[in-house]
Amino acid sequence: MREWLFLECTKCKNRYYRTSKNNKKPEKLELKKFCPVCREHTPHKEKKK
Repeated sequence: MREWLFLECTKCKNRYYRTSKNNKKPEKLELKKFCPVCREHTPHKEKKK
């Protein structure tokens, strides 16, 4: 079963992206996304609601 989660910017701590991931994988998701507050591409880490 898939689980919904939010991606939080590592610089400004704002949450702009929502995605899903498989529950069977225990590692945390980290993607490089554009942050409108920082106005640059930054790493975004997985955070629960």
